[in-house]
Amino acid sequence: MTAGTYWREILTRRSFVEYDARARGESLLDHGSGRELCGPFDHLESPWLEPQGTVPQADDGVVVLRGTVDGHPVVVASIEQRFLGGGIGEVSGAKISQALRLAAADCRAGVPTAAVLLLETGGVRLHEANLGLNAVAEICSAVLELRELAPVIGVVAGQMGCFGGIGIVAGLCTAVIMTPQGRLGLNGPTVIEEEAGSAEFDASDRPLIWAVHGGEQRHAISLADTLVPDDVDALRRAVAEAVAAGAADPGHHRSEGLDVLASRVATLDPAHPPTPYDLRAPFGRAAAGDGSGQRRPPAQATASAVATWPGRRPWAASRPRSSPRWCARTPPKRCIWRSSPIWPTRSTAHAVARSV
Repeated sequence: MTAGTYWREILTRRSFVEYDARARGESLLDHGSGRELCGPFDHLESPWLEPQGTVPQADDGVVVLRGTVDGHPVVVASIEQRFLGGGIGEVSGAKISQALRLAAADCRAGVPTAAVLLLETGGVRLHEANLGLNAVAEICSAVLELRELAPVIGVVAGQMGCFGGIGIVAGLCTAVIMTPQGRLGLNGPTVIEEEAGSAEFDASDRPLIWAVHGGEQRHAISLADTLVPDDVDALRRAVAEAVAAGAADPGHHRSEGLDVLASRVATLDPAHPPTPYDLRAPFGRAAAGDGSGQRRPPAQATASAVATWPGRRPWAASRPRSSPRWCARTPPKRCIWRSSPIWPTRSTAHAVARSV
C-alpha cells in the first residue's frame, strides 16, 4: 500500500472513536431499528454528584439502546467517556446490569437477544465509591447470566480504554473487539506508576502504554478476539459476525481457561521480565489451540487495522529491549512523533493532507 493510497483510505472512513456514546450505539444498529431505553428525558441522574460539586448528567453517562443487528435482536449499552471519564456509578451501573438481565429474560421467553457493550471507562466512579463497586459486581453477574444464553460482545475502541472493574467485565464477555487505538487492562498506567513507581511503569511513555495495553498487543496475546480499524463500517461488520456466531459452548469462554493461563504465567521469570513483544509467543494466537478458552479461531486482523506510518515497522517490534522493565530511559521532553501512538485517526489524516 502506497502512502497516498493509505491516507485516502483513512480519509474515507467514518471514525467510530470520534462519535459520542449515543452515536456509537446507533451506528451499530440496523437503520431505524434503535429505541433508547431510560433516556435523558427520564432524568435518571445520580443523586451523589451534586452534593460533591459535580454537575450530574440526565442519562448518567450510559446510553442503552434496543434494536437489531443484521436482523438479530440486541441491546447496546454505550458508556460516554466524556462524562467523568466514563466512570461507573450506582445509576449508570444499574442501567447496564438491568439491560443485560432483561436480555436474558427475553432469551428465556424465546427471543434470543445479544448484548453489545461499548466500554470506554477508567472503572468505578470515585464519587460513589462502594456503590460503584457494587454496580460493577452486578454487571459481572448479569454478564455471566446472559452469556450462557446469547453472546455478550465487548467493544473497546477509543483511547480512554477500558480499565478497572469494567476491565473484568470485558474479560467475561463472549468476544472482545478492539481497534489499535483502544486500550484494555485492569490497572491503568497512572495507577501502576503511583503504586509501584516509574521504574515499574512510566505513565508518561505513550508508546510503552500502547505496547502493553493497546489493541494490537491485546489481540496478539489473545485478550481480544478481533482487531479492526477505527471505522464505523468495519466495527459494525465485526459486531454483526460476533452476534451471528451465537453463545459460546459451556467451558469455552476465555475466563474459564484459568488452568491454561496459570501454566503460561508459571513459565515467566519475575527476575527477568519479558518485553511486551516477547509475550506474544506464549500467550498469542499460536498457543490458542491448547484449550485457552477461545470459542473459535479468532478473526485475523485486517492489514489496514495494524498498518503504521508508511515504511515503519510496528513500534513494539522495533523498540530496543535493553531496558529490564521496558520503560523509557530517554529524557522526558521528547518530540510528539516519538511520544505519541502512531495510529492516525481521520482528523489527523485531514491535518496531514492539508500540510502536504
